[in-house]
Amino acid sequence: MKITVDPQLCAGHNRCVSVAPHLFDIDDEGFASAAGDGVVDDADREDAALARDNCPEQAITLDG
Repeated sequence: MKITVDPQLCAGHNRCVSVAPHLFDIDDEGFASAAGDGVVDDADREDAALARDNCPEQAITLDG
């Protein structure tokens, strides 16, 4: 599975970081992006889905 954060939709609420901080990076302006290459280990699939579901802007997509 791979996480993608749409920078055009992300409003910097950072709910994704509050539920799955190990899966996201925050830039100097407070906007999220996927950590590293965005690939999620099987053990973190639930955390990734929870982050996606908590994004009020629906900026997070999960592929795979």
